[in-house]
Amino acid sequence: MCVGVPMQLLSVDGIAGRAVGTGELIDLSLTPEAAPGDWVLNFLGASREVISADEAAKISAALGGLRALMEGRDLGDAFADLEATGPRLPAHLQAARDANKTIA
Repeated sequence: MCVGVPMQLLSVDGIAGRAVGTGELIDLSLTPEAAPGDWVLNFLGASREVISADEAAKISAALGGLRALMEGRDLGDAFADLEATGPRLPAHLQAARDANKTIA
């Protein structure tokens, strides 16, 4: 399984960027619109998506919660945004459920 890690871009040079804090080099081939200051979702050294600062904070909190759980500590409020809304089906599955469709 591959986990995306949010990183904020410090600088961009062509299809490469450097992350704030780590200085890690990130391949921006899939996100050519990314600019310094933007948050990107980094998968194994490659940016796959430009995300908002709010989304980056939520993902970082969730990753921190999972880290705490693996260390035997409490999750805290790492998933507070999900707990507030509860589980949701993807739109196409919700539409099928609303139409009382079942798998034959």
